[in-house]
Amino acid sequence: MLNKETKITFNNGLTIPQIGLGVWRAENGAETKNAVLWAIEAGYRSIDTASLYQNEESVGDAVKESGLPREELFLTTKIWNDQHREVRKAFMESLEKLQTDYVDLYLMHFPVPGRFINTWKILEELVREGYIRSIGLSNHHAHHVEELLLHAEILPVVNQIECHPYLTQKDMIAYNAAKDIVTECWAPISKGRSLEEPVITGLAAKYGKTPAQVVLRWHLQNGLVIIPKSVHNNRIKENIDLYDFALTKEELQQIDLLERNGRIGADPDLLEYPD
Repeated sequence: MLNKETKITFNNGLTIPQIGLGVWRAENGAETKNAVLWAIEAGYRSIDTASLYQNEESVGDAVKESGLPREELFLTTKIWNDQHREVRKAFMESLEKLQTDYVDLYLMHFPVPGRFINTWKILEELVREGYIRSIGLSNHHAHHVEELLLHAEILPVVNQIECHPYLTQKDMIAYNAAKDIVTECWAPISKGRSLEEPVITGLAAKYGKTPAQVVLRWHLQNGLVIIPKSVHNNRIKENIDLYDFALTKEELQQIDLLERNGRIGADPDLLEYPD
C-alpha cells in the first residue's frame, strides 16, 4: 500500500522516499526556506537541490530550523558541469552550504564528455570517506551509463531523468531497471503542459483530485521516484496528497498513450559542455 512513508530500495541496500520536494528555480532565501519547511510539515522527507540552483544554503537553514533529526531527512544535491575540474572542492562547498556532515545522494547533473568517468572515481572516494551515502546520475542516456559501468567500482543507485506523460521514457526506465538503477523523475507534471489533456482532466473529475495529482499518482504506481517542485504551501500539500485513490491498469495505460517525445529540458547528447 502506497503512503507518504513509502521508500524505494537502492542497489546498495539504502532507501529513498518515493516522493520528495524539488527546489529548482526556487530563490535562495525565504522562498526556498519556506518551501522546505512547508514540505517537511506536510510529510515530505526528501529534498532535492543542486549547486546550479544556488539555494543550498536555504535548504540547509530549513533543515536546521525544522528540528528533525538529520537521519530522518534525505538530502540530494548535484555537481554542475563547470565543476568537474575540482570535484572534491565543489562537493565540500555544497556540504558546507547544506550545513551537514554528509549527503544522502550526490548526482552528476550531466555526463560531461571526457570528465564524467574521472568525476565518478572521486565520488567513489567520497563515499568511502563517509561524506556521501549514495552516488548516482542525472540526465544520463543508456550509452553514458554503459561507458560509466566499464569503470565504476560503486554502481550508480539512481538515474534522475526528465519523465512525464509527454515523455514517458519507457525504454530508459526499463534499461535502468535492468541495471538495478532506480529511475527518479524531474518535471513529473511536465511543468503543467499535459494537465489539460482530456484523459487527465477526466480522471481528475472521476476521483475528485486535481490533474497534477492524477499525473503524480501515475508516476507512483509505475514505481518511480518523483520530486515535484513548488514554492506554494497549498501546492506542496496537494502534491503529496496522493494516497486516497488509485488508478486502474487501464487508466495508467491511457496516460502512457500521451507520449509524444515531448522533451522540455536539454538532451544530454545535444547540450554544449564546458571545455
